Amino acid sequence: MNSKPVTSVADAIKSRRSHRHYLPTPIPDDVLDRLLELALEAPSAWNYQGRSIVVASEPEVRAELENATGGQPHPREAPVVLVFLAELNAWRRDNTDIFDEALRNRAWSEQFAAGSAESSRQFQQDLVESGLEREYAVKDAVIAASFAMLVATELGLACSPMNGWNEAQVKKAIGIDDRDDIAVALLLPIGFAAEQRRHPGRRPMSAGVHFQQYRSSIDTTRRNP
Repeated sequence: MNSKPVTSVADAIKSRRSHRHYLPTPIPDDVLDRLLELALEAPSAWNYQGRSIVVASEPEVRAELENATGGQPHPREAPVVLVFLAELNAWRRDNTDIFDEALRNRAWSEQFAAGSAESSRQFQQDLVESGLEREYAVKDAVIAASFAMLVATELGLACSPMNGWNEAQVKKAIGIDDRDDIAVALLLPIGFAAEQRRHPGRRPMSAGVHFQQYRSSIDTTRRNP
């Protein structure tokens, strides 16, 4: 049972593992609320916040999500599955409240807000015309999911990002099978771990970091600090 909270972002990154098996212990409401609150602090393009989270906790919904993932155990065993959604039309809706709050917080100037409104509409229209609207929306939702994983680890919870599922079945399970303007970005089962997972290791930084230009070969040489 992973119940010992961590105290820093670095600790959360280092200690987070993907768990497949969970205890039936419910997540306290205040803990879940805190996790959701912080997940939605994630940045989004133009601050349109075009990502939503469906909290699937009812057994019948999780059973449908289990079927959508080909029978993987995570959705059935975890007391909560967070479904991260990308809202493709977020830029088209009335976002006056977002601009007004930014102005009240003195985060944006009047000039910046006016310029952003116009620039963002043109940017998003270009995405639509180039067929990249969905891709950009999904990126924002995945960023929020990444925040959720780290917060879950900080709070002593286990989780596992899932990218192997049938989108049509997931959308049907959460009641949006008629919404072409919404895409499923990620499933994130969350709960208390029923297993211990060891760090499988990572290649050295030299294998994944490139300076100025990408190298066609990777350097797997491990150097002493």
